[in-house]
Amino acid sequence: MSQLLNKDYIISEYGSIDAFLEKAYAADIAEFLMEIPKDEIRDILDRFTDKEKAKIISYVNEKTAKYIAKSYDARTLSGIISNMYSDDAADFLGIMSVGRVKEVLNLMKKELAEELQKLLEFDEKSAGGLMNTEYIAFYEDDTVEKVIKEIRNLVHEQEMIYYIYILNRRKMLVGVVSVRQLLIANPDTVLRDIMNENVIKVTINMEQQEVARLLSKYDLLALPVVNKHEQLVGVITIDDALDIIEEEATEDIYKISVTSDIESAGGVLQAVKQRLPWLIILLFGDLLAGSVISGFEESLQAVLALAFFIPVLMDMAGNVGTQALTVVVRGLATGELRLSDFKNHLWQEIRVGFIIASIIGVAISLISLVWQQSLVLGFIIGLSMFLTMVTSAAVGTTMPFIMKRLGADPAIAAGPFITTTIDITGLLIYFSIASLLMDKLI
Repeated sequence: MSQLLNKDYIISEYGSIDAFLEKAYAADIAEFLMEIPKDEIRDILDRFTDKEKAKIISYVNEKTAKYIAKSYDARTLSGIISNMYSDDAADFLGIMSVGRVKEVLNLMKKELAEELQKLLEFDEKSAGGLMNTEYIAFYEDDTVEKVIKEIRNLVHEQEMIYYIYILNRRKMLVGVVSVRQLLIANPDTVLRDIMNENVIKVTINMEQQEVARLLSKYDLLALPVVNKHEQLVGVITIDDALDIIEEEATEDIYKISVTSDIESAGGVLQAVKQRLPWLIILLFGDLLAGSVISGFEESLQAVLALAFFIPVLMDMAGNVGTQALTVVVRGLATGELRLSDFKNHLWQEIRVGFIIASIIGVAISLISLVWQQSLVLGFIIGLSMFLTMVTSAAVGTTMPFIMKRLGADPAIAAGPFITTTIDITGLLIYFSIASLLMDKLI
């Protein structure tokens, strides 16, 4: 586990804050800024040049970035942003008001301002919103010798150099060459002869989840972005993909608990606003489950032991359903599962549920038999557990696929929603079986 970079730790490790700031990486300084009081952030940042500030700010979270943006005037911000890579600059500008953005851009070089304005127009969760415009591209008839000479002059301007992108004279992306290929090639060779024509690329409007999936699937360090004319407009690097994966995972966790990351910045009232509507909806679901129990009140009065096993039945069924759902949500998110896989995966989960339910059903049946000295009660409990767990596996598998088919996020089927559904079906199964065998039970 990594150590929290607070003042106490830094002083104990480095002797002083000054010593830490002299030796630390930009990412560590950013982490430190996120831990100290807001009114101290400006004092720390002012120790650095605009170029250094730019690098540090690219690592801070949105909350800290917003405070920094408010702390500096437009002219200072324009100097900092001018030293950022285009994707980081667009992200930083994206948290500012429209008026503030306009003010900052008006103080920057026209060419850079226009470039950043274009990036701001893209959906932040699309390839266009993620890409940076600092890439290296040459024409297919350029020689290796020429390319290497020019790269030496460009290298300090680039965020990362993994690939050299090859264009035709219409500026369409036609190939790619790795730096390694370039270095081992004959200097007189033209790029057309050594380039890989099968370029993995994405369009401007592609969703960020798909971008991250492609980078992961093909083990790429960068992914080119093209417009509708197949012209290269930017690249998305692996560090952005890691951010996407973290963001998507965080979003899914919040959705599973029907909460939101907005809460963290909004305080108590915001948290209440986010959570209360969902809990009210779920309350009615729980009342429905309660009405099922009330409908079998006579059975409960006749055999009080039936009530003892309700929590066990509901909990085990909920666990099975959640396990099945988690597998599907992850599979759909990573691309390992598609809508066409529904039948096969459902059949697999039902078989898994059948085996688990059989073992658990027999176990709980034996426990209830020994405890209550009733063979019929043991049979009711065991059969109910079996049927409920198999049903839960089927429901947990099916719901995310349905959500995906409807165009919704599969993660919203998780957590309390599936639990409430399983509670209702489980209680219906339990008391229906109990009612059928009530004569033998009493």
